[in-house]
Amino acid sequence: MKAMVMGSLEMANLALRDVPDPKPGPGQVLVRMKAASLNFRDLLTLDGKYGGMQKRENLILLSDGAGEIAEVGSGLKEWKTGDRVVGCFFPFWQDGEPQEYLLRDAPGGLAEGVASQYRVFNSDAILPIPSNLSFVEAATLPCAAITAWSAVRVAHKTGPEHTVLTQGTGGVSLFALQFAKAAGATVIATSSSEAKLQRLRALGADHVINYREDAEWGKTARKLTNGRGVDLVVEVGGAGTIKQSIRASKLGGTVAVIGVVAGPSLDFPLPLITMNMLNVVGVALGNRRQFADMLRAIGHHGIRPVVDKVFPLAELSDALAWMQGGHHVGKVCIEID
Repeated sequence: MKAMVMGSLEMANLALRDVPDPKPGPGQVLVRMKAASLNFRDLLTLDGKYGGMQKRENLILLSDGAGEIAEVGSGLKEWKTGDRVVGCFFPFWQDGEPQEYLLRDAPGGLAEGVASQYRVFNSDAILPIPSNLSFVEAATLPCAAITAWSAVRVAHKTGPEHTVLTQGTGGVSLFALQFAKAAGATVIATSSSEAKLQRLRALGADHVINYREDAEWGKTARKLTNGRGVDLVVEVGGAGTIKQSIRASKLGGTVAVIGVVAGPSLDFPLPLITMNMLNVVGVALGNRRQFADMLRAIGHHGIRPVVDKVFPLAELSDALAWMQGGHHVGKVCIEID
């Protein structure tokens, strides 16, 4: 089969190779991969920034993929050939609270990724794709969507009485906007250009703020709530945005910290956090049961992931460069022949 393999660190060492076809064992399925999607994590992997949590050579890249079951291993009755499935990011985290031993073997890290024509999955490391989604759309879900779901529906039980602040037009932020609107919440969304703000409005954002033109956007967001402050901030920026996120938050509000795209290091504003009695929660992905809950909600509400651009498998390097350049609105995806 064909696979995109990182021979060693750096983008220049990513190449399409012929590798042996995998075979499913007992309790496993062989999936004919149809699509994959990119995450910021993949760029970090190419730079070796996950240390002992990743292979540094001869690694099939990417964690998020969807496809069709091509072969079912012995002893399985719940799956059949032809079933459309999406992989779970953490194959062993089925339910409950995270435990270190459950958060191992994530695809595209220490385990082989999904940027290949075929991949073997344990039978409990996949879930059925909602009927309203294509393979490409389903491939956007295992990392960005479940992280947004965990922020909006797990870390904070968002409902119609709440106001949610999202940042930018990346995958997590757009999913958070969609899930918050499906829950009936009011959404304030920030971005850097009028074109992107228009996209956010089209997805249902009730209010939008251009953060390049408004350096005090946290105060502006608070004014939009009549001075009360927002209930939940889906914080993806890190050092570049956290202070404004705190200023936007209501007394006792929640800041779900997910990403560091605007910088990983900061002078943490502890007085603002303590005086406002904020709940600052780190959010990263979710378990299989939460993933299943999210998939049901996606199907029920007819939510469609925002796909920015689709590249063929052989052009994965170009896709990564496109994402790295910050050109995208939504998810950058790979179609696999």
